[in-house]
Amino acid sequence: MSSPHDFDFFHGDWEVRHRRRTAFLAPDSDWVEFPGTSRCRPLFDGAANIDEVDMPLLSAKGATLRLFDPATERWSLNWASSVSGTLFPPVFGRFEGGRGEFHGDDTYDGEDVRVRFVWSDVSAASARWEQAFSVNGGDTWLTNWIMQFTRPSGTTAG
Repeated sequence: MSSPHDFDFFHGDWEVRHRRRTAFLAPDSDWVEFPGTSRCRPLFDGAANIDEVDMPLLSAKGATLRLFDPATERWSLNWASSVSGTLFPPVFGRFEGGRGEFHGDDTYDGEDVRVRFVWSDVSAASARWEQAFSVNGGDTWLTNWIMQFTRPSGTTAG
């Protein structure tokens, strides 16, 4: 069952290894890998948090505001980009068995897409996030971005 403390593991500083498709909707597109950093801080006694991820290779930063709804026991994840100055449509979901899965609707390059975020392999020292898009309502998914988070040497959870 999901709780307001599902993302407690994520508080603090992280090193990020990004792996991202060069074309988000093309299954045969190349992958590019690059480093980044992230810092997350709790809000509302842990029932919300905000993080900023720095992606120097892309000359971009992003921020995610995560909010827990106690009535539905679901999270909304709200992503904003420094490149566009846009707050993207949220994805909604929960953690079950140590894995978080979140879904929403958006558009990419003018095409309607179903979006899926998955958090897995979560521990105090590491975590994995991946994004996938579906152009057929969720029948099939194309993973297009993976972030592997690890704690910087000598640091602990925030």
